[in-house]
Amino acid sequence: MTEFEEAVGDALDLVPVELMDQLDNVVFLVEEEPPPEDPELLGVYDGVPLTERDLSWGGTLPDRITIFRGPLVRMCEDREHLLDEIAVTVVHEIAHHFGIDDEALHELGWG
Repeated sequence: MTEFEEAVGDALDLVPVELMDQLDNVVFLVEEEPPPEDPELLGVYDGVPLTERDLSWGGTLPDRITIFRGPLVRMCEDREHLLDEIAVTVVHEIAHHFGIDDEALHELGWG
């Protein structure tokens, strides 16, 4: 496991257990770079937020939260800044799983 992947794991460890227990069918991934059409993307949630699931939802592949190493490393001046940004990105993407959009995250100071 790379140091970056370990840092993502450490960020996940900082999320309260009560919140992590509420995640449903989610996998966390680390990729080197985001899609070419959005080269500065730090992370992405790909799935159906809990607030949009209904009785027909089920038997689906896990939702994915992907953290992109390249843009995070390039934007940070040092290791401490990188660790902080990884933690913020992880929380940001988890919030999307719970149905919190970017506008609400900005209002809360998380984006």
